[in-house]
Amino acid sequence: MAAERPSEGGKQTLVDWLAEQLAHHSNLYYNEANPEITDIEFDKLWDELSELDPEHPQLKKVGSDPPPGSVKVEHLFVMRSLDKSSTEEEVTHFVAETTAQSRRFVCQPKLDGSALSLEYRRGRLVRAATRGSGTRGEDVTANVRRIPNVPESLGWSGDCHIRGEVVMPLETFRESYAEVAPNPRNLAAGSLRQKHAEAGKGRAEDLVFLAYGAEFPSGESRHPDSPEPPLFEYDSEVISWLQTAGIEVAGNEVVGGSDDDSTSAAIMSVVQRWTEGRDAADWEIDGVVIKLDRLGKRELLGMTAHHPRWALAWKFSPEEATTVLMDVEWQTGRTGNVTPVSRVAPVTVSGVTVENTTLHNKGEVERLEIMVADKVRVVRRGDVIPKIVEVLGPASASDLAGRQHSDGTPFGEDLPERRAIDIPVDCPRCTTALIEDGAFIRCTNLDCPSRLERTILYWCRHLEMDGIGEKLAEQLCTTGLVRTLADLYKLSHQDITGLERMADRSASNVIDELEASRSMTLSTFITALGLPRIGPEIASVIASEVSSLEALLELVEKMDDEAGSDADGKPNKYNPAMTHLIAIDGVGETVARLLLGGLDARSAIVRELSIELDITEESPKQEAGPLLGQTFCITGTLGRPRKEIALSIKAEGGKVVSSVSGKLDYLVAGESAGSKLDKANRLGVEILSEAELAEMIGMKPPIERQSSLGDF
Repeated sequence: MAAERPSEGGKQTLVDWLAEQLAHHSNLYYNEANPEITDIEFDKLWDELSELDPEHPQLKKVGSDPPPGSVKVEHLFVMRSLDKSSTEEEVTHFVAETTAQSRRFVCQPKLDGSALSLEYRRGRLVRAATRGSGTRGEDVTANVRRIPNVPESLGWSGDCHIRGEVVMPLETFRESYAEVAPNPRNLAAGSLRQKHAEAGKGRAEDLVFLAYGAEFPSGESRHPDSPEPPLFEYDSEVISWLQTAGIEVAGNEVVGGSDDDSTSAAIMSVVQRWTEGRDAADWEIDGVVIKLDRLGKRELLGMTAHHPRWALAWKFSPEEATTVLMDVEWQTGRTGNVTPVSRVAPVTVSGVTVENTTLHNKGEVERLEIMVADKVRVVRRGDVIPKIVEVLGPASASDLAGRQHSDGTPFGEDLPERRAIDIPVDCPRCTTALIEDGAFIRCTNLDCPSRLERTILYWCRHLEMDGIGEKLAEQLCTTGLVRTLADLYKLSHQDITGLERMADRSASNVIDELEASRSMTLSTFITALGLPRIGPEIASVIASEVSSLEALLELVEKMDDEAGSDADGKPNKYNPAMTHLIAIDGVGETVARLLLGGLDARSAIVRELSIELDITEESPKQEAGPLLGQTFCITGTLGRPRKEIALSIKAEGGKVVSSVSGKLDYLVAGESAGSKLDKANRLGVEILSEAELAEMIGMKPPIERQSSLGDF
């Protein structure tokens, strides 16, 4: 960067040069941790600009912000979704699975806005990013700086990532935006992502940020000059600390009890209070977030690929409305399921205009006995997916009166003739004869254009590729440029520019995204294929055990081998390929068969992809601890939930199995241990009490269990 001070041009030229220098050098210091000048030299530049133009925007920034939405941000701390509940039984189950010696939870209202991560380096705001896919979002720093309650600096000079929600206050929405925007949530999201302040309907200045919590970088991820974060035992302490640092929080209500029942009752009282006060809130809320308060226990419980095991979102009951079924279209999805999509007269549900809803499958159509031109009741499941839940009988023309599309234009269609819904016998896209599978109908043709388009979209979205949406996927398949997933990696720049609405720059972006995705781990590859029931968590454990694609395909080749017999001549239940997979923790017979069958049906595609891609071996998990190499089985009634005990064993390097055999090292036995204890004694397996296990791995001893009437 040119650093020569301008010798002519007047005051404004000097101001522009100083602002450019500050943006460059503060970015090097805060974001790159690689300064080119000393702090004293930087302060001189700062002081000079402050004297010449004390209101200059650069004095409120750290670095130079990119245009909103133009830069992708990899989240240092993944922004996962939350597991959801809507019944007291689900809350009670969650409490039982996560508590034992830690019956303390923090509750916050679940805000219905746009999730945001604020990154502070050395106490100053350097980046704000949307949630996006959870692992990668969009840089919206420039717009977030305009949100009044987001401070440029904290009352602390360290590094932290603050997670929360951006919302539009309802009063502001009603006064300024109700006639131009469908709901506050969409307006908030649009205001964050607009590229120019005047480009959208909403103003960032009208938004509010409310924090849920914070994460603190460590090691190389932390700025070398950042102090150590404060020591916290509870999340509620983190939330209180945020308030002292100048951050407005969503809430911080701590509840607990002496046992699981009283703890669940305390949580439900908070839920009931928020449910009753929902309409009086300053912004839209759609539930209550319930989090285990003790941070150390969260680490023990860990995460699934989708959500943390230590948090739960209570979702308010969905809102309902009535409308008219205008038509039904059948669509073929990625896995071959052919599903009915109902087109309804426009209706507002939970602030959103709904014109398409799900009917799920053939069985649901038959169960509802629904017909075109029926009056129906619609809900938004989880306040997200619209669904028809009830048929109210034949509709009349008056049921269509006064309806509007989401853009405010009148709905002008006439009431259709009442008729039954035709259930297809052939695929609506490729005409392959459909097969029935209970409530479902399926297309078995892997080359079906609809299946291929959906498979392409799933692949690209899982690999977080930008620029390949439904329209492009449809064109690629219709023109014959892509007949399998591997054909994506054979596309040229000229191929893409020859398609409708694909200019030179867009084509270059697509090619760049494809090239960047040529290298991936085995678990990523398995997940991106979109095999039924094979999600990221299952793919990860399988890939860690199998290690390479070649080894996995060897199992596929042997999937139909004979089961054979064991050393004593007894017939084996499974052949070696199935036995190998079923031995993996979390993989049962159904998942193993789906994996092998799915890969076998796609073997040609997988082989072709292996030529185009660099599929790296999965790095084995670095297991360590005093229990490394030892196996445990858990049985009987214990003082802690079994899941917690199993996680404690795994955290120390041990392996937990579900059955007793001669290879087992320890049986952890509680009261009423039953047949497993008998078998372990016969085989000479060492028996541990819960207290002995606790002593072995350094856990706190279990609380002595109180007898209840059920024990007598």
